[in-house]
Amino acid sequence: MPLCDRPLCNRVAADGSLHAVRARGTMMGNRGGRLHDPATRRLGPARWRSRRWICCRLDFAGRRREVMGAGYTELFFLDEVTALAAGHRPCFECRRDDAHAFAAAWGAARGLERPPSADEMDRALHDQRLSGRDKGTHLAPADSLPDGTVFLHGGQILTWRTGRLLVWSFDGYRLLAPHSSAADIGTVEVLTPPSIVAVLTASYRPGWHSSAD
Repeated sequence: MPLCDRPLCNRVAADGSLHAVRARGTMMGNRGGRLHDPATRRLGPARWRSRRWICCRLDFAGRRREVMGAGYTELFFLDEVTALAAGHRPCFECRRDDAHAFAAAWGAARGLERPPSADEMDRALHDQRLSGRDKGTHLAPADSLPDGTVFLHGGQILTWRTGRLLVWSFDGYRLLAPHSSAADIGTVEVLTPPSIVAVLTASYRPGWHSSAD
C-alpha cells in the first residue's frame, strides 16, 4: 500500500500508546526525538527519546513540516485532555501562556515558592510514566478526581466534565449515560499522571475537543 494511502502510526491514545487511525487530532506533540524510520515512516521499537514529552499547537509562526520526515516524530492528540493523560505537558515555545499557567498550578499544588522549571516537571512526570501499578496508572475514587482526569472503568476510557461522565475515543467523546455520575463507579484506574491530576485540581483548565461540549 502506498505510504500516502495508509494512516501513520502517530495518534496518541489516552493511555499513551501510539496507533495508526484515520481520525484527525487537534493538537501535536513529541517525545524528544525521532521514533520512526524516515525512509518508511514506520515506528521503530522506541516510544520516547528524552523526558521532554510536550503538547503543541497544530500551527505556529507559519512553520510547515513533513510529518514523519527527517526530524522528530510528530504525534497527534484528540485534545489537551488526552495529551495530559498520556503524560505530555504544554510546550513553552508555541503555548507559552498555557505552559506558564500549567507550571504555576504545579507549584501551587506542591506548595512551592516559585513555579518549577520545565526540567523539574519533566523529571517528575517521566518517573510517573514509567512507574506505578501498571505502566504508570494509579488507583483513586472517581469522585475525588478533577475534571479532565482520564481513567479506566468497565473496559472503557472515561473522563468527566462538570458532572458528566464521557467516554473517550480517537474520534471524540460521547456521554456514558444521562444519569451516570463518578460517585456511582467507585475506585478506578487513573491514566492521568498524579502530578497532572494535582495540576488539574489546582485549577489548570485544559483544552477539550468540541465533542465534549
